Amino acid sequence: MGAAKSDRGLEMAQLLTVVEMLEILDVSRDTFYKWRQTGKGPRCFTLPNGELRCMAADFAEWLTKLGGAA
Repeated sequence: MGAAKSDRGLEMAQLLTVVEMLEILDVSRDTFYKWRQTGKGPRCFTLPNGELRCMAADFAEWLTKLGGAA
């Protein structure tokens, strides 16, 4: 059970910032936020300081779904 807890903690620690996602996607900040407004962007959450983060696993899943839709 300790290993499962450790794996979940590692997954939670792998968070992407908006800047990191912009670099990976090679899009502007405006484009990223338009995608979010229209529900087409990756699932993100807001930290208490107002900054967005995305779990790396969620980001990878979102990219995979985009590839399947193309």
